[in-house]
Amino acid sequence: MNDARIKAILNNTQYQEYIRKNQDREQQRKYCKHGWEHSFDVARVAYILALEAGRDQIAVLNKELVYAAALLHDIGRWKQYDNGVDHARVGAELAGEILQEAGFNEEEIHTVREAIRCHRRPEQAACILGTILYRADKTVRLCRQCTARDDCNKFSEMEIIQEGRVY
Repeated sequence: MNDARIKAILNNTQYQEYIRKNQDREQQRKYCKHGWEHSFDVARVAYILALEAGRDQIAVLNKELVYAAALLHDIGRWKQYDNGVDHARVGAELAGEILQEAGFNEEEIHTVREAIRCHRRPEQAACILGTILYRADKTVRLCRQCTARDDCNKFSEMEIIQEGRVY
């Protein structure tokens, strides 16, 4: 993995600002939060899932693309809180400039942006990386230990995922 491009994402001032905005909007949120920890957890699990998917199916993906997509997948959340827009769609748009500044080429940027765009719903995940992001995003949630799980709509989704029905 070329750590320089991932470090460039992490050091990008816009990326840092988007994560801070997410954290600001979620200070009083009793459900899962979408800060640094969540992004890193999703990146790690997504990479494991990508490896498990097998190299035949994900020949175009590499660790760097998986990490880039995972680190950037929720950067539009603050806009969803502010304006009600789909954070996946907005996040895909916001990710473009960050990826370009980090040194990703046009094909890689397209791959990552498409994965971010379709990471919310597995039925819309026409791309394998979007499906992997969806699964990783849900897998890292600690729903069974969450004190807010009775009020949260994600807990029933987690049961479905753990039963293997979204793979």
